[in-house]
Amino acid sequence: MREIIFDTETTGLDPREDRVIEIGGIELVNRFPTGRSFHVYINPQGREVHAEALAVHGISNADLAHKPIFADIVEKFMAFIDEAHLVAHNATFDINFINAEFARLGHPAIEPGRIVDTLLIARRKHPMGPNSLDALCRRYGIDNARRTKHGALLDSELLSEVYIELIGGKQAALGLEVAERIAVEETRTETATSVAARRPTPLPSRLSEVELVAHRALVEGLGETAIWARIAPE
Repeated sequence: MREIIFDTETTGLDPREDRVIEIGGIELVNRFPTGRSFHVYINPQGREVHAEALAVHGISNADLAHKPIFADIVEKFMAFIDEAHLVAHNATFDINFINAEFARLGHPAIEPGRIVDTLLIARRKHPMGPNSLDALCRRYGIDNARRTKHGALLDSELLSEVYIELIGGKQAALGLEVAERIAVEETRTETATSVAARRPTPLPSRLSEVELVAHRALVEGLGETAIWARIAPE
């Protein structure tokens, strides 16, 4: 199974008016990082970065002046996420912005069935919260000391670790190991107990004397090398 853990940074909060200015993504296959990633800064084409957004991610219009526009990176981004499940924290925010950018270029929206929202998972697993990315890093002992500002690639890297914890990745692996060990022990026990003990006193033969005479005559006719010649009827 292929999954992309991703995050965006934007000029503001309204996907109808604001623009995506950074995308970061990490590829997981069967819940393990492959080492493949995607990261790009994007020129918002004249849309000013709101002061509130700047305080969160620290990306200014001057930083973006010479970056590519979304139309220039969309094909690479679509190739990177192709057919994968998309995992994001508060995914509605990020997907709404990506779909708004897609719509401006005439691309179809990302299907809802591909989206995994780690915030919803966290709220179900830890209903008393808090469930921000920073809080989940603290909960699971994930080092987020580098996260002095929001950044799409760094947040994706942290979220990939949080996601594995949320779905029980490490615990599940441990549980599988324990289950396999128990299964081995059960197999050994079953094998040991399935060996029938010998009776202290053999049961009397149910063959009649006539049947025994007939059997001996048959075996003698098979020759001395016949295996039946070495087995005496009981």
